[in-house]
Amino acid sequence: MNILISNANNQPIYEQIFTQIRNQILSGALAPGEALPSIRALAKDLRVSVITTKRAYEELEKAGYVYTVPAKGSYVAEKNTQLVREAYLTQIEDHLQKIFPLADGCGLGEEGLVEMLRLLWAQHESEKGDTL
Repeated sequence: MNILISNANNQPIYEQIFTQIRNQILSGALAPGEALPSIRALAKDLRVSVITTKRAYEELEKAGYVYTVPAKGSYVAEKNTQLVREAYLTQIEDHLQKIFPLADGCGLGEEGLVEMLRLLWAQHESEKGDTL
């Protein structure tokens, strides 16, 4: 498992850990049933507080990405397709929110954005078809 912590990032460290582990689970890099490093081992590897890694693991468990077996450790939970879909939709919404100030800055309205999205989608579909 590869996790990079950035002190320059405004996001709290536990959120950085949460986000990176979640993304590895969603991408399939961490398989269902796979054991995560112990809280202490991960804290030592990342040179962060045990409390920080514990909080990240608790958040992952609350969100349904991992489950914990007392005295055994934490493991990647089976993928819930609805959970995965919701995670992707949240990421899409986050990215789309960043578009509005850019569009405002250059005077691009809703119709222009929609047209740009349609063109990009057509290009994406074309390129996807080329790789099949």
